[in-house]
Amino acid sequence: MATKCKFPNSRMVNIPLKGGIREILAYAEDLERQGRDIVHMEIGRPDFDSPPAAKECVKESLDAGNVHYTDMAGDPDLRLAIAEKYSKENGLSVDPDKNVLVTVGAMEAMLVAFLTLLEPEDQVIVPAPYFAAYSDQLSIVGAKLVTVPCRMENGFRLQVKDLEKAVTDKTKLIVLNSPNNPTGAVLSREDLSAIAKLAREKDLWVLSDECYEKFLYEGEHLSIFSLPGMSERSIIASSASKTWSMTGWRVGWLVMPQEMTPYAVKCHQNITSCATSFAQTGVAFALRHADDYVADMVAEYRRRRNMVINYLKDIPGIDFVVPQGAFYVFPSIEKLGISALDFCMYLLKEKGVSVVPGDAFGTPGFVRIAYCRSYDEIEEGMKRIREAAIELMARK
Repeated sequence: MATKCKFPNSRMVNIPLKGGIREILAYAEDLERQGRDIVHMEIGRPDFDSPPAAKECVKESLDAGNVHYTDMAGDPDLRLAIAEKYSKENGLSVDPDKNVLVTVGAMEAMLVAFLTLLEPEDQVIVPAPYFAAYSDQLSIVGAKLVTVPCRMENGFRLQVKDLEKAVTDKTKLIVLNSPNNPTGAVLSREDLSAIAKLAREKDLWVLSDECYEKFLYEGEHLSIFSLPGMSERSIIASSASKTWSMTGWRVGWLVMPQEMTPYAVKCHQNITSCATSFAQTGVAFALRHADDYVADMVAEYRRRRNMVINYLKDIPGIDFVVPQGAFYVFPSIEKLGISALDFCMYLLKEKGVSVVPGDAFGTPGFVRIAYCRSYDEIEEGMKRIREAAIELMARK
């Protein structure tokens, strides 16, 4: 091996290689290969099929020979469909040619936004708990993650007074995620108005991860992009992955100010060239014609959420907040007298249930439970979680 190579390098030294979502999933799948019965409640992957009509659209696109590069910024029809969506549903003025970039999922969308906006050592405020990729990507970019805790007693909603304390002269960007992964918290209009006011006063950018926009059970979804004075300093990252159960299609997008777009396109071009051509065709169809499909899916997730919280109410040693959106619940297990990682491993080894420790989301002492499996599977998982909690409480 070359002597000048040292792993990890300085940009990746803070990225954990154990205890994350994918590592827990890999261990659970290994147990399954050994013959164990595992209830998967770790991965945030909708268990529904993609809309059948969208799949047919892709087949037709393939048969028509749509197998080549698209415009680097994305297929023009998909960009138009995205612009139409934000005009119709969010009240935004979005130009498909000046404000939209189609990416390979929201993961690439966020990375492109970070690479385009940030200088090394810029500070980025991220409310915790947070989606683990934010931390990893900011490390890769070389920016500094600054967390602001969102407390369970406040419903995991970001408090502006806490946010203001974290701002320094090196702060450039605030990352928001509502509905939130992993807590299911939803920022109110009042919350977002106060955050927008601070962003304007301190001359800060805001990146709004809106991948769970449609998964809403209480409250409303409001994009901070739509508030006064925010369209020139806000970026929306979203995707088709969750909304239409298209996780494997790998199509996402950014909506951003015109001045940023050509640089974001150039960044994206040099990472992936373009998103898959025929997949973009199917996503454009879904944006225009699959609202009923989404509504049915969200109704089922609401039913599952209600079942999960009814079980949690009767589990000793666990405290929780009812999630308003997304498809996760994020309970505290601190009263069980065991670390989150140890609890997850105990649950997996002894009960065959796979959940993720809150450490992966920047918040020890909690676990994330995803209700993305069938109703019966989730109910079985909750029964096993209750058994594990009762056993651990008896040992105290």
